[in-house]
Amino acid sequence: MDRQLGAADSVAADSVAASTFSEVVVDVQPSFNADVHSHLRHSRNSINSSASAADNKKGRWENLVLAYKTLGVVFGGLVTSPLYVYPSMPLKSPTEDDYLGIYSIMFWTLTLIGVVKYASIALKADDQGEGGTFALYSLLSRKMDIGFFSAKNLDSNSIFHEGAENKSRLGKFFEKSILARRILLFIAMLGMCMLIGDGILTPAISVLSAMDGIRAPFPSVSKSLVEALSAIILIVLFLMQKFGTSRVSFLFSPIMGAWTFSTPLVGIYSIIHHYPGSEALFADLGHFNRSSIQMAFLFTIYPSLVLTYAGQTAYLIRHPNDHEDGFYKFIPKSVYWPIFIIATLAAIVASQSLISATFSVIKQSVVLDYFPRVKVVHTSSNKEGEVYSPEVNYILMILCVAVILIFGEGKDIGNAFGVVVSLVMLITTILLTLVMIMIWRTPLLLVALYFLVFFTMEGVYVSAVFTKIPEGGWIPFAISFFLALIMFGWFNGRQKKIEYELTHKIDLERLGTLLSDPGVQRVPGLCFFYTNIHQDGLTPILGHYIKNMRSLHKVTIFTTLRYLLVPKVGPEERIIVRKLGLKGVYGCVIQYGYADTLNLEGNDFVNQVTDCLREHIEKYLDCLPSNSIDIQEEISALEEAKLSDVIHVRGKTRFYIGKNCKRFDRIMLAFYEVLHSNCRSALPALSVPLSQRIEVGMLYEA
Repeated sequence: MDRQLGAADSVAADSVAASTFSEVVVDVQPSFNADVHSHLRHSRNSINSSASAADNKKGRWENLVLAYKTLGVVFGGLVTSPLYVYPSMPLKSPTEDDYLGIYSIMFWTLTLIGVVKYASIALKADDQGEGGTFALYSLLSRKMDIGFFSAKNLDSNSIFHEGAENKSRLGKFFEKSILARRILLFIAMLGMCMLIGDGILTPAISVLSAMDGIRAPFPSVSKSLVEALSAIILIVLFLMQKFGTSRVSFLFSPIMGAWTFSTPLVGIYSIIHHYPGSEALFADLGHFNRSSIQMAFLFTIYPSLVLTYAGQTAYLIRHPNDHEDGFYKFIPKSVYWPIFIIATLAAIVASQSLISATFSVIKQSVVLDYFPRVKVVHTSSNKEGEVYSPEVNYILMILCVAVILIFGEGKDIGNAFGVVVSLVMLITTILLTLVMIMIWRTPLLLVALYFLVFFTMEGVYVSAVFTKIPEGGWIPFAISFFLALIMFGWFNGRQKKIEYELTHKIDLERLGTLLSDPGVQRVPGLCFFYTNIHQDGLTPILGHYIKNMRSLHKVTIFTTLRYLLVPKVGPEERIIVRKLGLKGVYGCVIQYGYADTLNLEGNDFVNQVTDCLREHIEKYLDCLPSNSIDIQEEISALEEAKLSDVIHVRGKTRFYIGKNCKRFDRIMLAFYEVLHSNCRSALPALSVPLSQRIEVGMLYEA
């Protein structure tokens, strides 16, 4: 029984091969993945064109360069998994058959889940160059109009209105059932929370396992000292995050390349030295070399892991009781220290990739209002995906160090890691199945085959790791529950606030009535009045503002910062302006995708909006030349207001929890208020000077 559980543990730990590949490949650097996606699309088009042989040769060379870069950016957490897979297994008196069975499970997990599922299928389910569980959810929500950020709320002229006319039955079911949509949202949130948990566990287990190599040549070194050294390395790594990785990122690929190509060589040596005649280990290796599989994974990562694990297994067959240090024990003494240095550097690079992935996921969650606003800093002017969040960074640092110091035993962290990996794999399978049915319209027989194979396989892994919840497996659940509570509390509060604003919105007729009051003056200047709604009405804060201030600026632009369920928004769709039918009153929507950068300086933002507004007004001059005098006066009034004064007005709203409010809503809204009072304002993202900000307080009755 112990041996069977040990094998299951090995699968859970080794399934890093699948989940790390699926998540890190899409979340570490969105800009990098967009480049890969666009490059592959360009390559496919060039095949059908009359491109010259020189162009094709150049394209192949660029492909090789991109594949090389993925070693340091994408596969860090995956390729370092041999450091901790065998040591995390609770094996008792294992035999040769046990080790061969464990290796067989490793091989087929890497082959079926890594090669077939992810490299051949999942990478095709990208959302305009972005991927991962969140991108799969956004793809479903946007294409099928089944998310809470519905495509129905988009402007009719938006290029992002992609709701399918001929929806599948399953798509229609999700659109009609709010319960089904909530479950889908919960699954996506769980996947995001698990990835953040991965960002805590991967640095901890990678660095701890790498540093554990000190103990073999120096037996006097205690486990506590190794844990302390690992914690120091991680603290330094987290403290360096604010400087970005651009200056040292060129070292990532060489380090991971050295690791990727050195460990399989040691593995081959171990096979020949400890277990000659082991060709049976590779009997099925050649059956999966398909041209559609990604170059970097198939020709570097996959064979590297297969050979490395084979070498470890060959050594452990000869030395069955050395599994607790299953990596460093199989390293020959002549190359021990070079491998130790490479392993430590590779563990640091792997940790960096997961930390960067966590920052990226948090940023995506913030811009789509699934997570409280935190400070997001872009540490590189050339790479949009390179972001850093101070608050998130220090929380990750504290949790990583706590995991090492409290759960220093590798088996406990390995159990926790197995839970994260297995659940993310299962979530990806579920979302990919929905994509196949509702978007790709894959034949149901193929969908059923895919679902039965991978859901059954990964379901077995999940059931296995659930037995390890008391032995460290509870850690990711605790982290994910806490994060999910924050995300749900924030999302629920934002939804309640939007519902109130839609119910009590100020329409244009009501605004005209307010402005016609003789006591309300139109004061000089340009005002950006921020509102969460922009169709068929304006925020109720406007009425509160006019009634108390008894004024409105001569030029007022009601501005909505709007994040779409797409990675990036084109320049032509970034700023949309329109006249609202009242003198000096305009509407403006600033659209951003979840991978876009909202880092406009205050003056740049004002200039861009006013330039777009001027162009919009001038179009009327071309269409209505008879009104040229009025239009010229309107343009002059805009320029005069801009030179006079510019202010930015936003609401500072709170919920008034009345007696009729249900107990659940009372608790969740109170929790939302705590989050809201401690999060950052949306205006600093536009670098609006403090002297130009005005906040209008108002109570929303729940």
